[in-house]
Amino acid sequence: MNHSLPKRVFFDRRHVSSSVQSGSISVAAALAAQVQSESAAIAYGLKKQDPAVLDHLIELYQHRLLRYLLFLTGRREVAEDLFQETWMRVLLRGGQYNGKARFDTWLFTIARNLVIDLSRKRTMASLEEMSGSGEDDRPFEIAVSGPSPLEQFQSRENCAEIGEVLLKLDPTYREVLVLRFYEELSLEEIAGVTRAPLSTVKSRLYRGLAALKPEMEQLRAPRTLLEVAP
Repeated sequence: MNHSLPKRVFFDRRHVSSSVQSGSISVAAALAAQVQSESAAIAYGLKKQDPAVLDHLIELYQHRLLRYLLFLTGRREVAEDLFQETWMRVLLRGGQYNGKARFDTWLFTIARNLVIDLSRKRTMASLEEMSGSGEDDRPFEIAVSGPSPLEQFQSRENCAEIGEVLLKLDPTYREVLVLRFYEELSLEEIAGVTRAPLSTVKSRLYRGLAALKPEMEQLRAPRTLLEVAP
């Protein structure tokens, strides 16, 4: 009788790690290919001025676009006017979209330019001019442990209160926070929309988060007192 112990099976951790990494890369590549394919289809439809494509885009992006404009302008009537104008630009200039970038970044760029144009017509400071006071490209780091202030706030408060806090921030900081945490754009995509260097985008994001924290704490303070009251 053979009393030898069964052979143990050992896995090469390097092989497993390599397989996982390879799988992650494959998924990322597949997602990137899907986005590129969708962008190309949108570009083709816009060049043909296909009304079905425009209707689909409006249905898909209307809420995100209006939210972005509301945060940029702080006024619903202005945001709604610019919302309509943005889609008119998409219709008239859709042939300029080449599909190389995500459609939403191109859409937000159009909307942002319209906000700046309106500001100049009303002799108001543009977003770039408003950011000129005291802002530089030097790195500004804050300690981050756990969720960011905005992510932490979103998990506890409703949308109206989040909007109330964000509207108190400098417009340049508010815009980057909205694009990053609401629209989930990458820092590179935000740089493309705002036409700002990547270092400036990072600085605005960090400074915006730092400015957001005391506003959040101030808004939460009355609730905290009510919760601990007998």
